[in-house]
This record gives sequence, C-alpha cells and structure tokens, in this order.
Amino acid sequence: MEKILKPMSGYLTLVICLILFVAAIYFFVSGVDQSLTFVILAMLCFLVSCFFLKGLMIIQPNHSRVLNFFGKYVGTVKDNGLFFINPLYSSQKMSLRSENLQGQTLKVNDKMGNPIEIAVVMVWKVGDTYKAAFDVERYSDFVRMQSEAAVRHLAMSFPYDNLEDDHAPITLREGGDKINSILEQELTDRLSKAGIVIQEARISHLAYASEIAGAMLQRQQATAIVAARTKIVEGAVGMVDLALKKLSEENIVELDDERKAAMVSNLMVVLCGEKAATPILNAGTLYN
Repeated sequence: MEKILKPMSGYLTLVICLILFVAAIYFFVSGVDQSLTFVILAMLCFLVSCFFLKGLMIIQPNHSRVLNFFGKYVGTVKDNGLFFINPLYSSQKMSLRSENLQGQTLKVNDKMGNPIEIAVVMVWKVGDTYKAAFDVERYSDFVRMQSEAAVRHLAMSFPYDNLEDDHAPITLREGGDKINSILEQELTDRLSKAGIVIQEARISHLAYASEIAGAMLQRQQATAIVAARTKIVEGAVGMVDLALKKLSEENIVELDDERKAAMVSNLMVVLCGEKAATPILNAGTLYN
C-alpha cells in the first residue's frame, strides 16, 4: 500500500555540506605543512559531506521518488523541491505526469465474426506508486499489453454495425460515448492492479478489414439504396393518392377503374424512375 512521506528540507543540509567541504580543504592545506591530524580531519570532513550529499534529492513537479531501505518499502515522496532523506535509502524515480498511448491497429473479429481493424488512444498516469513499482514488472509495458487485450475484448463483445444484428443495442460504429465509457471501465479494471489511472480512452480507428471492406461497402450501399427507394415509393404513393382525390373533388375529369389504374401506373413510373420521363402527347380522345 502506498505511503506518502514528508521529508525534511534539504537546504540546511546543503549548507552544512558546503561548510564541511570548505573545512576539508582548509584542514588539508594546513595539514600538508603542519600535522597529519589536519589531513585526517580533512578526510573526515570530506567523507561526511559526501555522505550527506547522497541524502539530498531534487524532485521535479509531477514526479516522485519511491524509497527503499535494504529491500523494505519506506514510502513515496510526491512533493517537489530539495529534500534530505536517510543517505542509506535507495530511491526510484517515477513520473506522475499524464501520458498518451497510441495503440497499434489491431485486426480482430467483432461479435458477428467479421474481421475489423481497430485502434485506441488513451491518456493515463500513475496513481499508486507502490503498485506500479512492486506489483508489476515494468508498468509501462504492462499498460501497453493490457490495453491491447482490452481493445480485443471490446471488439469481440459488440458488432461493428447493425447490418447483421438489427436488434443490437450498441455497435462499435454508432456506440459513441457509450463505447468509450465501456472501454475506459475495461481498462480501469485491468490496470488497477498496477496503480494506473485511466483519464480518457477513445477509439481512434475503426474499419472493416481489407479482405471484406469492398463487400461490406457494397452491402451498405445496397441497404442505403433500398432505404432511399422505400422513401421514394412512399412519397410517390402519397402524391398519386392526392392527385386522384383532387381530380375527384374538383370534378375535373371522371375516370373509370381502368383509366385510374393507367394513370397510377404512369405517375408511379414518372415519380420513381431514376431518369426524367419523356412525355408522349395524346392528340386524340382519352380512350384513343
């Protein structure tokens, strides 16, 4: 479990080290001509200053130091500045800054078995230094590997779109924030054992695999054409119905069932055709 330490300021120790270093120079210069005792004092002052200097550490903003004492975890220093700790402590630097991870494009099968390409971008940082330092081996590699596993699991849990699964409540293509929220939760669950905090995770690339991309594009185009034709037919039927009602209400012309059927057929051809119709004028009577 992470334990936060508040070490003493290192400025006083730095001043003491400078004084001892100056004293070592003075005793050494004096001892060369006078006595061996001054040389010994110079060596002691120099060794003590070096020992104290080893206990000084500088921590930059959004950085930390994990401290150990002969293999035993002592605590973590997260404050920034100059500090003095036990010179016998060993320290491990650890950044607390947010980092981006642009995952590589993975080829996986979605829920319906279709091969797709998917990639994510995520923002993460170290939240628990103890877990990051001691519970996993190289936490940055752990983040990369587990993020790929989470993306694969997400892709296999949902269909790419609802072309094959009309009743799918969520799809990868249209899921939006819901899919991103599920991805963040998946990453949080997997990386919590390493003390990693997920700040944001989003799908950065999503497409059908190249071997089926052409077929799926044709299928989407066919679906779009059918939907458009359905709308056109619905509009044409309404227009024909309106035309027949207006002709009947205004008493413009009386049509029997056969002529109504012919009129409906002609109007449907004109309204639903892909190209503009070429009219042919009837110079005779209505029945010739």
